[in-house]
Amino acid sequence: MKRRNFITKSLVYTSGAALLPHLSKAQYTEQTKVRLGFIGVGLRGQNHLEMALYREDVEVVAICDIDPHAIQIAQKMIADKGRKPAVAYQNGEHDFENLAKRADIDGVVIATPWEWHVPMALEVMKQGKYAGVEVSATVTLKESWDLVNTYEKTGSHCMILENVCFRRDVMATLNMVRQGMFGTLSHVQCGYQHDLREVKFNDGKQAYGGGVEFGAKGFSEAKWRTQHSIDRNGDLYPTHGLGPVAEMLNINRGNQFAYLTSMASPAMGLHQYIEEKVGKDHPNAKVNFKCGDVVQTMIKCHNGETILITHDTNLPRPYSLGFRVQGTKGIWMEDNKSIYLEGVSPKAHRWEDYKPYQEKYDHPLWKAHAADAENAGHGGIDYFVLRAFIESIKAKVAPPIDVYDAAAWSAISPLSEESIAKGSAPIQIPDFTRGKWKTNKPIFALNDQY
Repeated sequence: MKRRNFITKSLVYTSGAALLPHLSKAQYTEQTKVRLGFIGVGLRGQNHLEMALYREDVEVVAICDIDPHAIQIAQKMIADKGRKPAVAYQNGEHDFENLAKRADIDGVVIATPWEWHVPMALEVMKQGKYAGVEVSATVTLKESWDLVNTYEKTGSHCMILENVCFRRDVMATLNMVRQGMFGTLSHVQCGYQHDLREVKFNDGKQAYGGGVEFGAKGFSEAKWRTQHSIDRNGDLYPTHGLGPVAEMLNINRGNQFAYLTSMASPAMGLHQYIEEKVGKDHPNAKVNFKCGDVVQTMIKCHNGETILITHDTNLPRPYSLGFRVQGTKGIWMEDNKSIYLEGVSPKAHRWEDYKPYQEKYDHPLWKAHAADAENAGHGGIDYFVLRAFIESIKAKVAPPIDVYDAAAWSAISPLSEESIAKGSAPIQIPDFTRGKWKTNKPIFALNDQY
């Protein structure tokens, strides 16, 4: 799940139709080749590109990036796979609009800084193509509504590329939830707990660490991501944890987020990191960081369940998404890789190793495609998220993680900011489905197709 793991491998309808469950492929004339464009072929974009190039049913038509070196690397990746060069768009920040207008593209993968996700996705959707958007999909509440409104106007689908929904242990747990192994769910926990200090700062030459530069002097994510920690106090990155548990709770499909309240600890970690590296006199030691080191958000769901999300990226700590799934019959926890099921576990009040349960309840998607995912980034899950996007295009159906998911999951970020700014006040979470969640049925990972 750590960035270095995939970097080393990757240098790499109508508006109503998507509200229905996946329709049978037999109802469509499935195309055999999917033609993709890529907007953003930096480190993360190269990872998606690599996954696409392994597939014989994908043609990479065009790529876009303002960094000539990124274009060069992407073209080499394409050539190394024996494919013809992609048409390159690199003439300024808005050249992506020309890529989106191409008639020979079915879908576009967007892996750019967060603030560009929605403008790029909207252009792709307006041109009648599938948009695959990296996380988080939106930054502001307005952007979440913009995605939904554009989809409902154009009928062009948008998938948030939330790869953790496809993590093997998470999908096994989802399988157990759906089989009633945990009883009725009551509370879940999740988050993004990842020491990003060497992502937010570097020496301007390498992606991870080596200095305390960011912005114009930084490289890769440090060029843009760090500024969010200066300007914003809230959960800046909620979807890695929230997406998987939202699927378990059937959010947007029989259940809905109701309201949230958020609280932030002091913002000390980034300042201390800079001081320890270069001293108090460095200009960056005088930067005022706004984002609290640990931000916790509690969501109340319409059906009564509670969700606790933790954002923790500015302090030293091991990586964890902090999953906990708890119901009337038992509990699973990620951090100790353990499970307890009342009446099933051999000893009362004693944890069991989760591994035998993961093997027993392995999701059909993993059983069918584990071998293909073996060399993919993030422990194989990058294979599944891009596969879902491509297969949805081929079958001409809504993606299993759709525009309403993109809007709702990402909206937690600005809403958490609003709650913190108002003294941790409860903030209502909009219903992006406009009431359709009451009759919508689950569409994610129902079988071994998506």
